[in-house]
Amino acid sequence: MKKTVVWLTCILLLAALLAGCGGQTPAQTTAPAQSTEESAPQESKEAEMTPEAKAAREAAAAVTSDSLYVKPVTGMPEDFILGMDVSSVLAEEKSGVRYYDAAGQEKDLFQILAENGITHIRVRVWNHPFDKEGRGFGGGNCDIDAAAEIGKRAAKYGLPLIVDFHYSDFWADPGKQMAPLAWEEMKLEEKTEAAGRYTRECLEKLRDAGCLVGMVQLGNETNGKMAGEDTWYGIQSLMQAGAKEVREIFPEALVAVHFANPENEGSYATYAKKLDYYHVDYDVFASSYYPYWHGTLENLKNVLDDITRTYGKKTMVMETSYAFTDRDTDFSGNTIGDGGGIVKDYPFTVQGQANHVRNVAQAVADMEAGIGICYWEGAWITVGTSSWEENHEKWETYGSGWASSYASVYDPKDAGKYYGGSAVDNQALFDWDGKPLESLKVFALLRKGNEIAAAPDAIADAFLTVDVNDKVVLPETVDAVMTDDSRSPVPVKWDVTEEELAAMNHGGPAMYTVRGEAGGLPAVCHVDMIEFNFLQNPGFETGDLTGWEVTDFGKTEQLYVEDKITDSNEGTCHMHFWSPGENTVEFTLEQTVTGLKAGTYKFTVSIMGGDGGTTEIYAYAKVNGEMLPQKAPLEITGYDQWHTGRVEGIEIAEGQTVTVGVYVRCGGAGNGAWGKIDKAMLNSQ
Repeated sequence: MKKTVVWLTCILLLAALLAGCGGQTPAQTTAPAQSTEESAPQESKEAEMTPEAKAAREAAAAVTSDSLYVKPVTGMPEDFILGMDVSSVLAEEKSGVRYYDAAGQEKDLFQILAENGITHIRVRVWNHPFDKEGRGFGGGNCDIDAAAEIGKRAAKYGLPLIVDFHYSDFWADPGKQMAPLAWEEMKLEEKTEAAGRYTRECLEKLRDAGCLVGMVQLGNETNGKMAGEDTWYGIQSLMQAGAKEVREIFPEALVAVHFANPENEGSYATYAKKLDYYHVDYDVFASSYYPYWHGTLENLKNVLDDITRTYGKKTMVMETSYAFTDRDTDFSGNTIGDGGGIVKDYPFTVQGQANHVRNVAQAVADMEAGIGICYWEGAWITVGTSSWEENHEKWETYGSGWASSYASVYDPKDAGKYYGGSAVDNQALFDWDGKPLESLKVFALLRKGNEIAAAPDAIADAFLTVDVNDKVVLPETVDAVMTDDSRSPVPVKWDVTEEELAAMNHGGPAMYTVRGEAGGLPAVCHVDMIEFNFLQNPGFETGDLTGWEVTDFGKTEQLYVEDKITDSNEGTCHMHFWSPGENTVEFTLEQTVTGLKAGTYKFTVSIMGGDGGTTEIYAYAKVNGEMLPQKAPLEITGYDQWHTGRVEGIEIAEGQTVTVGVYVRCGGAGNGAWGKIDKAMLNSQ
C-alpha cells in the first residue's frame, strides 16, 4: 500500500527540552499522525524549540547552491529522517579537528549539520571499548558516556539521537558479532538479563543528560549473529530484552533492527520471518546500503517493500555513503578507492556524492513505508596531513582512527593487526581542513531541489575488449557525466601512439589503461586484451544460466547465479553454491558448443570456496559426449583464494561438438560447503 498520510513536520521534535532531563517526547513517533486535528498546531511546536534549533531550521530552509544540481525528491513525508552518524566526532575534536560552515566560520558540528538539513544524529554505543589500563580501542571510543555527550550537544540544535547499540565492546558487523568481554562466559539467560540491564542503564543515562532519543537499534548489522549468539533463539532473546527497556524508558521512540547485504537473495525475508516467528517487538526494519557492494536501489526497494507488505514494518536505510574523491588524506588506506572490484555508480566527485544521497532518498521515499536515510560518518576526516607518525599518535591517544593497537586485547585478528586511521575520509562531507563540501547541502535541498543548468562533472571510464589478434581501435567519443546524472557524448583525444597500440597485440591477454582528454576533463579507457572465448555467457553476466546446464545430484540448498561483484573473479556475477548438510553438495555445471572449426582447444575455469571437507572437484571436457581423460583438479580453500583448472589439448574435428564443465562434490565441514565458480573460457590453443 502506498503512503497516503502526510507525516507532520518535526513531530514533537523537542518536547524533551521543556521537561529537562526526563519525560521527553522524541521527534519520530511510532506511527504516522492521522490528522492535523489530532496534533498540536505547528506554531506551538515551533515555540517549543530552543533558539538555536529554530535558527538552524531557518538556515536550512534558506540553503541555496550555485553549483550543486539536486533533483527534488518526490513523495517525501514531512518527518522523513535525514540522519547522519558522527560517532567519531569527540575523538576527532580531541585530535585537533575543527569544523566550519560554508562561510568559513568555525562552529559546533551539530549546528552545521542542522543548518544543512540533517534531522537526526546516529551514534554507536559499545559496551566497554577500553583495555585494562583504560586505553581506548579507537573508532571514536564510543561508550555510553560519549553518546550522552554527543546527544546533549545535538539536542541543543533540535537533533534527536538514533542510538545504535552494538552489544559488543568494538565493531559489530556481518563478519564480527563478538560478545562484550564481560558477557563472554555467560549463558544465554544470564546474557539476556545483562543485555536488558545494560540497555536500561544506557538509556537512563541518555535521558538524564537531556538527550532526545528518536530511535533505538537493537544490534548493528546482525546478519544471523549478535553478541556472540549464532542462533535466532539467542538473538531474539537479546533483542526482546533490549526492546522491553526501550519501551519503558523512551516509550515514544521507534525500535529498529538493522541488517546488511540486501543483495543476498532471500536473506532479508529469512531475517524478517525469524523475527516474526519469535514475536520480536520492533518498528523499523533497517538496511545498510553501500552501492559498491549492495546491489541496485531497485532491489533494495523490492526487498524492503516485501517486509512492509508481509509484516507491516517501517523501513529505512540506516547506513549509506559515497566517495567524493579517490584520494587518501590521512596516510591510512581507505575502504574505497578509484578502481578495484567495486561498482562505481557515480563519479568520485562532490556532485556524484550528492547524486548518490539524492537517489537513495528517492528510493526510500518510494517505499511503501520508508521513513528515512542516515549517512554514515560524514565528519570522520583526517586528524592531520603531515605524516603517518603524527596521525598515529593521535589515533592511539584519542581513538580517532578506526582502531588503535590497544584493540588487540578484544579483536586480535583484525583490529590488532590492521589498526590505523579513518578508512572513510574520502567519503566524508567535509574536506581534510574541516570545511563543508557543497554536497552537504543536498540534505537541505532534497525537498525543494536545485535544478540549475547541467554541466559536465566527470568523464565516464570507457571499456574496450579486443581479441589479441585484432587491431585496437579506441573510441572517438566518451560519455561526459553531467551534474544532473545524465550522459552526453563528447569527442576525446587519446594520449597514445600507434606503436603502443600495436604492442598490446603482442603482450598476450592483459589489461591496459589509456589516458586522454575530453571536454577539458581527464578521460580513461580500459583496454582488455583477451583470447576469444567460444562459450556463451562465460562469466554468468546475464544474471542467469543462459547457455549453461546444471545437474544437481545431491540436495544442494543454494545453487544459482549470484550478482555480487565482491565475490566474483571477473565482472559482477558468478555461479554460487552452498549447503549446510554433509554430503549434500554434488552437481555438474556444463555447456555444449557447436560449430567450432577443427583444431585444438583449451578450457579454463576458476573456483573459490571453503568448508568443503572431503572434496572431489575438477574441470573436464567431452567431445561428441565422450569424456576426455585430461581432467583438471580444482580445490576450495578459502575466501578470495581462486583456483583455476585448465584442460588442454582438446582435439576437435570438423562438425564435432565439445562439452566443457565442472564437477563438484563436497562432504562439507564447519558451516557447510560453499563456493563460487566464474571466468569459464574455451579458447583455441
